[in-house]
Amino acid sequence: MEPTKTLCPYCGVGCGLEVSPPARPGKPTHRDSEGNPIWKVQGDRYHPSSQGKVCVKGATISEALDKSRLKYPMMRDTLDQPFHRVTWEKAFERIVDRIQTAQSTKGADTICMYGSGQLQTEDYYIAQKLLKGYLGTNNFDSNSRLCMSSAVSGYIKSFGSDGPPCCYDDLEQTDCAFLIGTNTAECHPIVFNRLRVYHKKNKKVKMIVVDPRRTQTAEAADLHLAIKPGTDIDLVNGIAHLLMGWGRLDLGFIDECTTGFPEYAEVIRYYKPELVARHCGIRLDDLEKAARYWGESKRVLSLWSMGINQSSEGTAKVRTLINLHLMTGNIGKPGAGPFSLTGQPNAMGGREAGGLAHILPGYRVVKNPQHRAEVEQLWGLTPGKISPVPGRSAWEMITGLEQEEVECLWIAATNPAVSMPDLERTKAALLKSPFTIYQDAYYPTETAEYAHLLLPAAQWGEKTGSMTNSERVVTLCPAFREPPGEAKADWEIFVEVGRRLGFVNQFNFPDSESVRAEFLEFTRNRPCDMTGITYQRLREQGPTQWPCSDKNGVSQERLYTDFKFNTSDGRAKFAAYYSKGLAEPPNPGYPFVLTTGRLYGHWHTQTRTAHIQKIKKMHPMPFIEIHPKDARKLDISENDLVEVRSRRGYGKFPAKITKAITPGTVFVPMHWGALWGDDTEVNALTHPEACPESGEPELKACAVQLQRVQFEENTVLATHIKQPSDFQPIEVTSNL
Repeated sequence: MEPTKTLCPYCGVGCGLEVSPPARPGKPTHRDSEGNPIWKVQGDRYHPSSQGKVCVKGATISEALDKSRLKYPMMRDTLDQPFHRVTWEKAFERIVDRIQTAQSTKGADTICMYGSGQLQTEDYYIAQKLLKGYLGTNNFDSNSRLCMSSAVSGYIKSFGSDGPPCCYDDLEQTDCAFLIGTNTAECHPIVFNRLRVYHKKNKKVKMIVVDPRRTQTAEAADLHLAIKPGTDIDLVNGIAHLLMGWGRLDLGFIDECTTGFPEYAEVIRYYKPELVARHCGIRLDDLEKAARYWGESKRVLSLWSMGINQSSEGTAKVRTLINLHLMTGNIGKPGAGPFSLTGQPNAMGGREAGGLAHILPGYRVVKNPQHRAEVEQLWGLTPGKISPVPGRSAWEMITGLEQEEVECLWIAATNPAVSMPDLERTKAALLKSPFTIYQDAYYPTETAEYAHLLLPAAQWGEKTGSMTNSERVVTLCPAFREPPGEAKADWEIFVEVGRRLGFVNQFNFPDSESVRAEFLEFTRNRPCDMTGITYQRLREQGPTQWPCSDKNGVSQERLYTDFKFNTSDGRAKFAAYYSKGLAEPPNPGYPFVLTTGRLYGHWHTQTRTAHIQKIKKMHPMPFIEIHPKDARKLDISENDLVEVRSRRGYGKFPAKITKAITPGTVFVPMHWGALWGDDTEVNALTHPEACPESGEPELKACAVQLQRVQFEENTVLATHIKQPSDFQPIEVTSNL
C-alpha cells in the first residue's frame, strides 16, 4: 500500500507528510506503550512548503491517534449529571430542538458557534452556510480571533484585502529578515530552519529579532532587540524616523502606489531615536543598527506572529510594520514583504471561507452590502437575509452568556476553557450556558466539563478535506483510516443539522469534494480566487498556491507584484499611529509584566500532545522564567515554586532563573490547563482587553506580582503536574 500524502495538523507552516499503515509486508508492526499499532509518519520531500522536513509534533502525531478519543455521542441534561451515551439520532433531535426553540423564543442571534483552525475548509464553509446563511446570524467566530484577527485587520486596512503577500521562497531570497513578536524557531520550526540555513550560507544577509526574551530565534540573529513589552510601535516608528532622516525612502513607490504618507510622516517625526531607545529599553546604537540594516537592504522580509497580533494595539502594530515596507518599497518582489506566520494549520482556510464573525466566504466582509448581496445570490437566499451587523466575537460570546443573551453555544475543535483570557470569568460564563454542544475528537478536555452534549468528531487522517497554509498553498488531506467508533467529519455533522432544520436541498452534499466545489464559486474573481484548485487538480498536481483561477490555471507565488492593491483606488494605505502601550501596564502593586507563549514540543492545550511520551519528556511541566536580578530581590531560587497573581487570578509555577528574559518581565508557557496541573492555567491571569479594530485580546501581556511559595508547600511540586494515567475513564450510563 502506497503512503498517503497529507498535511500536518499543527501550525500554519503546513508541512507535507507521508503516512504509511502500521503493518507492512515483511516488516514488524511498531506499537505504542499501550500496544496500539503506530502509523509511520515522515516528511513529504515533494511538498513545496516544508520540502520533506517535519518537527517533533508532526513526526510523533500518529502516537495520539487512538488515545483518549471521544467515540460516541454523549448527553446530559445538567452539568452536575454524568454523561450517558446516546444515538446520533437522539443527538441530532436535541440539537435541532434547541436551535428551533432559541430561534422562535429569543431569535437567531441567541445561537453562537465557536470554531477552530483545526477545521478543514469544507467544515468551515458548511458552518458559515448554516449560521450566516440559513439561520440568519453572523455569530460564528473561531479561535483565529485569539491569534490571527489582527493580521487580518491589518492586511485589509492597508492593502484592501486579507492574504499574506509573500511565500516561503522569500526566506531564501531576502537581504534582511526582520522577526518581531515571533519565536519562530520553536513555534514555526520548519520556516525557521529554512531561514537559518540560508542566513548561515550568506554572510551579508542580516537577521533582526525583536523579543523581550532571548529565545532560540534570537540566538541566531545578528541583532537582538530585547524591547520592553508594549513598545513595538515605538520601535518601528523610531526605525521609520531614522530611515526618513537618512533619505532611505522609495519616493516613486510612495507617490504612485500609496496614500496617507504625509500624515504618517507627521507622526514619526516625534519618535526621535534617543526617546525611542530609552522607552524601549534598548541601546541607541542597536536601534540605529536595525534601521541601517533595513535601509541598506534591497529586499526586506518581516515575519511576525502572536507577539504582535495578541495586543490591544494589534492592528496598529501590524499596520505600523507594513508602513516600513511601503515607505521603502519592500513589497511585491522576491525576498520582500510583510509576512504573518499563521498559528494554526487551517486558519488561512478559515479566513477564505468566512470563518470570523465579521467576514463572509471569498474574502468578503459582513458590513459591505455588495458582498452580502453576492453571497445571498450564491446561496439562493432572499435579499436582506444576511445581517449587516457583525456577529459576536469569541469574547462577546462569553459576555453574552454572562448577560443571558446566548441560548445555544456550539463549540467545535477548540478548548476555550484553557485558551480564552480571564479564565475564571470564562468558566463562570460557560456554567451559565443553557445549552452547550461540544464537538471534538478527544475526551476528556477542560471544555467538556461545561458541555451538555458531546459529539465525536473525526480528526486528522480520518476525513478528507483541504487546508491552506501561511503562504496560501492549498493541500488536499485525504483520509487514510476510518474514524473510531461513531465519529463523523465536522462538515457531515453541520450538513445533517442543516437538513433536519428543513434545508434539505441546500445541504445536499454527498462528499467533501462537492462541498469544496460549491465553496470555490465564492472565490471566483475575488483576491483569493481558487476556482482552479479543485480536488482533481490537487490529486493530479499536488499542493497549489492561490490565486489560481480556472481561466488559466496559473498559480501566483506573490501578491501585489504589479503594485496594484485591492483598495478602491488601487493604492496601499499608510496608517498613522501613536503608541499607547500596554492595556494593563505594571504598577507598584503588580510590578511585573507576564508574557505567555508556546514551547517547541507542545502546541495548544495538550489534548493531543500530552499523550505522546517523547513530548511529555521534552516538556514535563510548566515554569516561570525570571531574570536573576528580579529573583534576588524576591529571594527566589531555581525550581522554587512561585505564586503569580494578577487582578483576576493566580497560578503556581517552578522558577527558571535566566538572563534570557528582560528584567521586569516574566514568561509562562500556555499549555497546562486544569487537566494537566493544579494552579497551572496561565490564562487565569490574563485580561480580555482587546484591539478595538480586530477584537483580538492582549493575551501577551498583563501585570502580575510574584511571591515564593513557602517550603512546606514547595515540597509537593511532584504532585503538582498531572499525567494522562491520572484520568478516570469517562463516566457513562447507557441509554441505548
